[in-house]
Amino acid sequence: QVQLVESGGGFVQPGESLLLSCVGSGFRFSGADLSWYRQAPGKERELVASITKTDSTTNYADSVKGRFTVSRDNDKNTVYLQMNALKPEDTGVYYCYTRILGLRFWGQGTQVTVSP
Repeated sequence: QVQLVESGGGFVQPGESLLLSCVGSGFRFSGADLSWYRQAPGKERELVASITKTDSTTNYADSVKGRFTVSRDNDKNTVYLQMNALKPEDTGVYYCYTRILGLRFWGQGTQVTVSP
């Protein structure tokens, strides 16, 4: 079955960096658009970044532009989110997401906490 497994979260101070990874299985990874979402406490889940299957075109939320970079390695079935210059407002659970044949699939999430 389709699985998405995130890793790389942690506790960091403002200004530091983290690299999140998401490994996909059970589907043709190279044929899937992929996204990263996050959910802060008490807030709705929001799109952070996405990358297309065709030409790896990327898209970012305004709040992370210039600080986050999404990339993919189809040989490793992995999508990455490099997060630099982290801010306390980046705190939340980060989820990997894809949609296949109209069905939505989410990973279990990885916690990112940014605090002095």
